[in-house]
Amino acid sequence: MKLSIVMPVLDEADTLSDMLAALAPLRARGHQLIVVDGGSRDGSLALAAASSDDAITAPRGRASQMNAGAARARGEVLLFLHADTHLPDNADAAVLHAVVEGAAWGRFDVSIDGRSPMLRWVGGFMNARSRLTGIATGDQAIFVRRDLFQRLGGYADQPLMEDIELSGRLRAIARPACLHQRVRTSGRRWESRGVWRTIALMWRLRWRYWRGVSPEVLAREYR
Repeated sequence: MKLSIVMPVLDEADTLSDMLAALAPLRARGHQLIVVDGGSRDGSLALAAASSDDAITAPRGRASQMNAGAARARGEVLLFLHADTHLPDNADAAVLHAVVEGAAWGRFDVSIDGRSPMLRWVGGFMNARSRLTGIATGDQAIFVRRDLFQRLGGYADQPLMEDIELSGRLRAIARPACLHQRVRTSGRRWESRGVWRTIALMWRLRWRYWRGVSPEVLAREYR
């Protein structure tokens, strides 16, 4: 059983080489790495082509890009990885063990890199909330059996909350495997806007999404 790692990117040239190098051991173990560029202007696609199994373009937007990557996948399990998130060592073994044990989908715990000590609290809260609700975020490196992903029609074509929406449909089928191994994700979003301000923004967006506000409206507010 093999993984297909799908990574959507947009103007990530400054850090993409290091990210792709970190995934080289997974490729050496036979797993597939698919990078999907959403229209970068900084050479990200060329970097990806040199250090991945498949580098393609798709209309901008994580949902669109991840669906395009999943369509090229050969592995039995899809793992969706943000370009600023690093997998733990032997992530493939952890995911495949969970799937062999019966998991249809799941995610990792997350820690957030950055200067603010608040980010440790934010990551811990995200992990606890995910275990309680059965909802995962893209920062947690969601994985899912490819046949199930295809049966559900992939990510919904929406500009925000695509991870929340997919998690809801997956949760209706099975609870996620919540792996204790941690991915590390960048805290740049939190620190650029302010940690408390970002917390307030994300809670407001989630509340409004639950209340039925369209993802298009929420995406404009997020930007």
